Amino acid sequence: MRVAVFLFILLISICSFAQNSKIKELEQQRKNALREISNTDKLLKETKRSTTTLLDRIQLISNQIFSRQKVLDLLGQEIAGINTEEKRIEAEITILEAELKDKQRNYSKAIDGMLQNRQSENKMLFVLSGKSLTESYRRLRYLRDYSEWRKEQASEIKDKSAKLKERKEALIKTRHEKTALLSQRTTEQENLKREETNYQEEVSEAQKKQKDLQKILTQKRQQTEALDRQIAKLIAEEVARQEREAKRIAAEKARAEAAKRASKKSGSLTTPVTPPEDDAAKVVATPENIALSNNFASNRGRLPYPITGHYTITTRFGSHQHSRFVTTSSSGIDIQSQSGAEAKSVFNGEVTYVAAIPGYNTCIIVRHGNYYTFYGNIQSIYVKQGDKVKTGQSLGKVYTDADTGLSQLHFQLWQGTNKLNPEPWLR
Repeated sequence: MRVAVFLFILLISICSFAQNSKIKELEQQRKNALREISNTDKLLKETKRSTTTLLDRIQLISNQIFSRQKVLDLLGQEIAGINTEEKRIEAEITILEAELKDKQRNYSKAIDGMLQNRQSENKMLFVLSGKSLTESYRRLRYLRDYSEWRKEQASEIKDKSAKLKERKEALIKTRHEKTALLSQRTTEQENLKREETNYQEEVSEAQKKQKDLQKILTQKRQQTEALDRQIAKLIAEEVARQEREAKRIAAEKARAEAAKRASKKSGSLTTPVTPPEDDAAKVVATPENIALSNNFASNRGRLPYPITGHYTITTRFGSHQHSRFVTTSSSGIDIQSQSGAEAKSVFNGEVTYVAAIPGYNTCIIVRHGNYYTFYGNIQSIYVKQGDKVKTGQSLGKVYTDADTGLSQLHFQLWQGTNKLNPEPWLR
């Protein structure tokens, strides 16, 4: 019975630890989402109200609503987790109270028995009255074991009482946390209603200016499609160049090995000279390059954001319908920040492309092994083609829109010629 109770308590403790870890993880996700809302709010306040910025404002508010709904969802999960934890603690308290009462009852019986038999005064007589020396020894050992048992029982009662007190305090703390979360959920629901009202006001204004906005949307869509074609072409050319270099090095290595074998057969002592490799070939062949690619892949979800300041994602990867007026389709993500923001390399790599692309100012491609990152809409460049860059190194200043007063970076991630959603790769 005791073993079963012990295993049950152990199971509760393990589940409680797992539940606490999950609650902490949910809390961290909620804090991240609230930070996104705070950043978006700062950018909204800095965005001037005009026809040209109306779509940007609608998109920012749409992102804010998305993040707010995420916060509410996470709060719901946290509250559910705390409810589960509360029930576990209550169950553990019930078991501890039953065990404590059982131990106190047994200990009380033992003390009563001792007092009735007056064993404390007749220990020596009890030992010496044994019929044989062996029996007297057994009685002596019994008294010693009995004394140890009483000490253990007293210690266990003390430990159980402390454990019970600790779990009751934990229950009070959990209930306070639950109350705070419920209050926060109410606040967030009110914030969401206010943002939805704000969103409807912006959309109503957009309806009045539909003709002008459609023209802006068409222009932006054409620029985006042209950029996507240009980037795909550039990446394909770079990958093809890397493959050609890799094949050339492999062929040269094979020729060198063949010459070496022929030299051994002819008995010649002359060592064939391998033609020197150019810089591009060395980049492909070195083990450092292979390690760099592997390291990049292993850092999925931990790469830093490629922009400084209070940033928020305004356009996400793939196709998304934000409203009747705002539909986005992107091969990467657009990250908006404050005026004067800088683009940063997300990982160690080599700059393989720096050039202007119509509608996106200057653009930079950085190679990380067989991964490539693209940084578009750069105003002032700090690097040049062939430069080695480190994680977090500034590549250039992002262009600041005169109408919005904000900087927006276009960021893409490719693995070879396959475009990837960059967002899951970032912290």
